[in-house]
Amino acid sequence: MTTRKKTDAGLQPGSPDTVRLNRFLSMCGVASRRKADEMIAAGLVSVNGAIMTKLGTTVRPQRDRVFVNGKEVAHVDAPVYLVMNKPKDTITTMHDERGRATVMDLVHARKRVFPIGRLDRNTTGVLLFTNDGAFANALMHPRSEIPKAYLVTCDKAVEREHMVQLRNGIRLDKKMTAPADVVPIPGSRGKEVGITIHEGWNRQVRRMFESFGYDVRKLDRVAYGPITKEGLPRGATRPLTPREIRQLKTLAGIERE
Repeated sequence: MTTRKKTDAGLQPGSPDTVRLNRFLSMCGVASRRKADEMIAAGLVSVNGAIMTKLGTTVRPQRDRVFVNGKEVAHVDAPVYLVMNKPKDTITTMHDERGRATVMDLVHARKRVFPIGRLDRNTTGVLLFTNDGAFANALMHPRSEIPKAYLVTCDKAVEREHMVQLRNGIRLDKKMTAPADVVPIPGSRGKEVGITIHEGWNRQVRRMFESFGYDVRKLDRVAYGPITKEGLPRGATRPLTPREIRQLKTLAGIERE
């Protein structure tokens, strides 16, 4: 793409069909607003062929063509936030080359969305989806420490000593897990345990229990931050409420709209 000379012109704010350029880039998952401002100031962003360097510049998502480093940014009309009660035997991926069922087969959204993080094939429960890249990145960033609660069903009773170790943190892959909240579930003969972690390592909960010699028979994520699967049938999806979105953004340290 050939760009014209650098300009600070841009569009004037105030029109209902305009949005600030940094927010538009954030909505499209290019970068956070702060990083987008740095990219704009560095002359890396162009609108309709003209390089924009003025912070506060606005664009019309339905009409303008926005490029970053010469590559056009996909238009996103409005962010979408969903929660699914993920069923067993589904892969958390956009596509599966082996033809296995994926969570995307169950999502019926008018706009393209993607899962936030992963649950392995046999893990069920709360899984979030969005088309807001900045939101997803903030939730998954280690510094956010979003609490994730699971119900774990093991092949045998979990020993009290092992629960104490999990509460203090254990070593996995040469690094320590953060202290977890662990409680035995009454009436399960010790085989069911509730655990809340604040990281998001690959297959973390399964590996934590497997490190003590337990076979995890069932693993269900019952909550992601304040979001639960209460009232949501297995395999079903619903939009997050404005209050739930605000709660997640607060936990992730995202600036207010």
